[in-house]
Amino acid sequence: MTRNLVVVSAGLSQPSSTRLLADQLAAAVTAEGDFTVTVIELRDLAHDIANHLLTGFPPGPLKEALDAVAGADGLIAVTPIFTASYSGLFKSFFDVVDKEALVDKPVLIAATAGTARHSLALEHALRPMFAYLHAVVVPTAVFAASDDWGADSADGLLGSRIRRAAGELAAEVARREPVSVVDPFALTVDFKDLLG
Repeated sequence: MTRNLVVVSAGLSQPSSTRLLADQLAAAVTAEGDFTVTVIELRDLAHDIANHLLTGFPPGPLKEALDAVAGADGLIAVTPIFTASYSGLFKSFFDVVDKEALVDKPVLIAATAGTARHSLALEHALRPMFAYLHAVVVPTAVFAASDDWGADSADGLLGSRIRRAAGELAAEVARREPVSVVDPFALTVDFKDLLG
């Protein structure tokens, strides 16, 4: 059975190491099972996120992204680390995600930064945020500093962390029933019965 994997990447540059890490994580998860992958690039939604915070209504592309997160069987969330925490864009996106959308949803958290000194941000910033949202965060978080992108990255320490975290996410998704999103505006009674 095909499952929905949603990847949220908060990289600001193009190309970005954040997106590179997100893509490697997604590839490792799909190697573990049958997944359809949807990538949400937050830099493309930055204005929509700000507008939603101000108005309370998501523009079309942001609504599609929010619906994708709600309908995901598993989520990969990757952010650059700025000032010892996740980026403001990353946090703003999850501020507008429905509070029930991540309940019991398996999540793999990951981050990038220029130096390994920021690696604990995964544990003191990202993991608590997703715990607050009642997500099930897999034990292995993946951090990639600039030094991790050398020749060692594909089959060395970073590669092994990616594979371990991907296996944990795939196993958590497999343990659960597929997510089914109910349309709150869908008719639950046949139209003929309403007229009768």
